Amino acid sequence: MNTALILIDFINEIVNEKGKLSSKGYFSFAKENNVFKNISFIIEKARQKNILIIHVKVGFSKNYNEQPKESPLFGKAKEFQALKLNTWATDFYKEIDIKEEDIIIIKHRVSAFYSTSLDLVLKNNNIKSVIIAGVATDLAVSSTVRDAHDRDYKVTIVSDCCIAGNIKDHEGALLSLSKISDIKKSQELFI
Repeated sequence: MNTALILIDFINEIVNEKGKLSSKGYFSFAKENNVFKNISFIIEKARQKNILIIHVKVGFSKNYNEQPKESPLFGKAKEFQALKLNTWATDFYKEIDIKEEDIIIIKHRVSAFYSTSLDLVLKNNNIKSVIIAGVATDLAVSSTVRDAHDRDYKVTIVSDCCIAGNIKDHEGALLSLSKISDIKKSQELFI
């Protein structure tokens, strides 16, 4: 099948209640909207259909050399020792089912495509269509969807498998992204 499922930033620092960024509303949003139950469902269905599964996570090395120091989003990561690679913070959240055959990509910016091997992996696997879920809907999901669209991939967003800091940001992003992608719920995805 020429489709890949891309799951973005489901890491402890962001979605675990003990993560440094969970206070931004991500953990609460996920809990209130059963996001991890929905993600488990789409991962299981994707595996049944032999769809390539790609997990993407943001993070920085221990010296934070890749950190954009002037970024409003990432500028204080070093100061707060947030998003440090090879620590609990950037481990994938326990409810995300990861298998040995899945692909893991590390990014240092918002988009999953920026300075990563994602496009290369997709092209080498003859992928034409991507299904995207992640956190945050208005940040990493939005940037990745726009980049995928501009690289001529057919893009589907799984709306109930995305997390934002609040429902307004989530719905606003989906409304904007509906102009360049299909928006589906997890139960509609593999019909």
